[in-house]
Amino acid sequence: MHGEYKVPGGKLVVVDLDVEEGRLRGVRVAGDFFLEPDEAILAIDAALEGAPADTDAAGLAARVEAALPAGTVMYGLTAEGVAIAVRRALAHATDWTDYDWQLVHEGPQQPALHMALDQVITEEVAAGRRPPTLRVWEWGAPSVIIGSFQSLRNEVDPAGAARHGIDVVRRISGGGAMFVEPGNTITYSLSVPDALVQGLSFQDSYAYLDDWVLGALGDMGVKAWYQPLNDIATDAGKIAGAAQKRMVGPDGGPGAVLHHVTMAYDIDADKMLDVLRIGREKLSDKGTKSAKKRVDPLRRQTGLPREAVIERMVDSFRGRYGLTAGKVSDGELARAQELARTKFSSPEWTARVP
Repeated sequence: MHGEYKVPGGKLVVVDLDVEEGRLRGVRVAGDFFLEPDEAILAIDAALEGAPADTDAAGLAARVEAALPAGTVMYGLTAEGVAIAVRRALAHATDWTDYDWQLVHEGPQQPALHMALDQVITEEVAAGRRPPTLRVWEWGAPSVIIGSFQSLRNEVDPAGAARHGIDVVRRISGGGAMFVEPGNTITYSLSVPDALVQGLSFQDSYAYLDDWVLGALGDMGVKAWYQPLNDIATDAGKIAGAAQKRMVGPDGGPGAVLHHVTMAYDIDADKMLDVLRIGREKLSDKGTKSAKKRVDPLRRQTGLPREAVIERMVDSFRGRYGLTAGKVSDGELARAQELARTKFSSPEWTARVP
C-alpha cells in the first residue's frame, strides 16, 4: 500500500507498507523532508512496524514521537504528517497528480447560479462524469452568501442590504457569511473525488486542499498560513475563508468533496458593516476591534491587479498538478439554471434557518 501526504507548509511524506494479520509490516517512510540524525528515519520505520492497522493518526504519531532519538530535528516533517501518510496508504487514497484537472473560468454569473453550479459540478465529479475541477468565479452582482446553517436574521441587516441593492443567497456548505461585489473578491471552488482526502480528518482536509494556495501566495510575496479550522491568514490579518460540503456518489458509492474559498481583494468594509450584522463577540474572537482589520485586501499585499492574482494562482496550480481549460457543459448549465430558480432563489431555501 502506498500513501502520500504534503505537510501544509512543509514537505512531501511517502509511506509504503503491507498489512499482515491486522498489523503494519514492511513500513518504509521517505520524502523530500530534512531529518537529523540519519538513524531517525530507521527509528520511525521501526516505531510503525507491527502497529495495529486500525490505529488512528494520533496513536501512530505518538508511536513516532516516542521512538525518535534525543535531539532529533525535523524540517518539513512532523510525526502527525507521517501518521496521516500511513492512514492514507491504508485508505487507498489518491494523490493530486493522479487526476487530469480541468479549469472552469467563465464570465460573470448571478450569485444563485454560482451556488447551483457548485452543487451540479460536484455531483458530476461524484458520479464520475466530470474530472476533478477548479472553478474560478466571476460575480455578476453584489451579494451576501450565508452558510448552510446560519440564521438569516442574525447575519443580515435587511435594511442595509436593500439600501445597497444586495441580494442574499444561501450556499450548501457550512461556515460564515461572505460579502461580495464584482471585482472585490477572488472566489474559487475545488470539486474533487473523496478519494483525494481519504485518511484525512475533516480539519486536515482543509489544510491539505488549501496548501497550493499558500504556495501561490508565497510566490507573490505574501507569507500566508492555514489557520484552523477554515481561514487563510497573514501577519496583517485574515485574507480568506473556506467551506466544504461532502456529497455521496450514485447509489451510495464513492462521493466527492466541494471545497470553496473566498479571498478578500478589495473589500468595502463600511458597506460590509452596513449589510452584515457582525457582533462584537465574533470580532473579539479574531483579536480585532473592527471588521476593517479582520479582512486584509490582497490588492494592498500583492500590489497586483485582481486578474493578475488569479492568473498567478491558476499558473501555480497548473505547475503543480496540471490543468486543462474546460467549460460547463450545456447539460450542467441547464441543471444549474433550474436549481438556481427552484432552490437557490427561493425564500424557502434562503430562510430555511430564519
